[in-house]
Amino acid sequence: MQDFNATSHPSLPQLPKAPTGIDGLDEITEGGLPRGRPTLVCGSAGCGKTLMGVEFLVRGILEYDEPGVLMAFEETAEELTANVTSLGFDLTGLQAAGKLRIDHVHIDRSEIEETGEYDLEGLFIRLGYAIDSIGAKRVVLDTIESLFSGFPNQAVLRSEIRRLFRWLKDKGVTTVITAERGDGSLTRQGLEEYVSDCVILLDNRVIDQITTRRLRIVKYRGSTHGTNEYPYLITQEGISVLPVTSLLLNHEVSNELVSTGVPALDDMFGLKGFYKGSSILVTGTAGTAKTTLAAGFANEVCEKGGRCLFFAFEESPQQLVRNMNSVGIRLAPWIENGQLQIEASRPTLNGLEKHLVSIHKQVSEHKPDAVVIDPISNLITVGNISEVRSMLTRLIDFLKVNNITAMFTSLLSARNERQEMTEEGVSSLVDTWISVRDLEGVGERNRGISILKARGMAHSNQVREFIVTNHGIQLLDVVIGPTGIVTGASRLTQQLQEQAQARAARLELERKDRELARKRLVLEATIANLRTEFESVEEELRQISHEEQSRLRSGNGKHQPADAAEGEHTSASADQ
Repeated sequence: MQDFNATSHPSLPQLPKAPTGIDGLDEITEGGLPRGRPTLVCGSAGCGKTLMGVEFLVRGILEYDEPGVLMAFEETAEELTANVTSLGFDLTGLQAAGKLRIDHVHIDRSEIEETGEYDLEGLFIRLGYAIDSIGAKRVVLDTIESLFSGFPNQAVLRSEIRRLFRWLKDKGVTTVITAERGDGSLTRQGLEEYVSDCVILLDNRVIDQITTRRLRIVKYRGSTHGTNEYPYLITQEGISVLPVTSLLLNHEVSNELVSTGVPALDDMFGLKGFYKGSSILVTGTAGTAKTTLAAGFANEVCEKGGRCLFFAFEESPQQLVRNMNSVGIRLAPWIENGQLQIEASRPTLNGLEKHLVSIHKQVSEHKPDAVVIDPISNLITVGNISEVRSMLTRLIDFLKVNNITAMFTSLLSARNERQEMTEEGVSSLVDTWISVRDLEGVGERNRGISILKARGMAHSNQVREFIVTNHGIQLLDVVIGPTGIVTGASRLTQQLQEQAQARAARLELERKDRELARKRLVLEATIANLRTEFESVEEELRQISHEEQSRLRSGNGKHQPADAAEGEHTSASADQ
């Protein structure tokens, strides 16, 4: 039995592809458009079909040295050249260099006399000459409806469309053909999508007064591809497609630590700060000093010699600098020397994808070590929660891949009882989550901070009260009362009570020390009296003893001779 194990046979040849050079498009097409085959780009008016075709040609010339031909049926060469100049595409220079040919074919329906023998032979000759004259590898036909608009005979039209696509394949050029969106079909004729090897659908939709462009690969013969809808933008550099599914979780990580900008907050983390390249979310209700925390972090990055990008959606740069001056955070010097760049705009200025591309561009130009976005909750005004989450997911992945530390602030609704749930639903995406909240006491409101999670390190589980001073944020020591942690005036009362209790205890101890000293003096006096009395008695006894001894010695002297004589008599008797 024959073994068809792929590991025992050489891999089969893959479909050759022509990279487009368009940001993101080569990722979702897994290498580019099918080389030597036609690709259909269809969509409604204003979605960027012509621009995609032009950029496909320009990128091919500049990046892959593949000359191209642009055959236009609606716009003249001068009009096309002027329209794409704002994107930095110099079509005139490319034509002068012999890398690009632009041919405008004017088709007037009134001048066409349709017969059963009508064909596109003249177009083939004209297009073939343009291809051969510069050795073109890429061709763009814009748009195919204009070419066939004068032919109501469907049989002739379909035959010529098939013939055109077959001729382009035989010619071996990679072709992009643009087409208008039809009713109930991808194109007006409803045939081009079937004879094309690759079909790209562009869509320009308006939801809640916000315009969003979407791209989808409808089909791709001989190749796998991304099947989702991908947002794309028309920027000053051309088309940018930013797929979320093309980003893999295989980025490098760093063990380097970054300070929060608040020393006491650093101490709440087991490793005394954040990991470099991690993402930090600071959530809280209005007035809980989220922006101050973010500005303090940015200031710390700059003080350590790093660079920071600060995207502000609520305050102008001037207002932000002024407000931070009042709490001792000086941002102006970092702005002047280029370490800190503040980009301020209302979220409604652009759609979500435009904001994302703007951040990408600023990161590429500024090369920051940290990025701050304050607040991400304002993005809800330009997209629904799923769109915001998708955008932030791509942003977080992009910053992680570039090892950039990111801090996001998010406003929580006061109506939300579970204030640990963010409206954007990104709390599960970030590495560190810091919660700042109001701690309401008797007749006052104070601020508290806690760490809800910190991936990769231990952290404190305490809720620490903090105040905003002239020198930034200051965390206060934890004070435990009878009912738990006390804050504000209760903290002061508790401290006064503790001080009073300590004073009373100290006074009581001093009183006991004095009482002990008095007792010691009394005892010492008593001991001295007893010692004196003892000495008197001892002296008296010693005197008596002395007198007694003297008397005894006197009595012993008088009886000594008789005793001696008796002794002698006894000795003599013994001798006898």
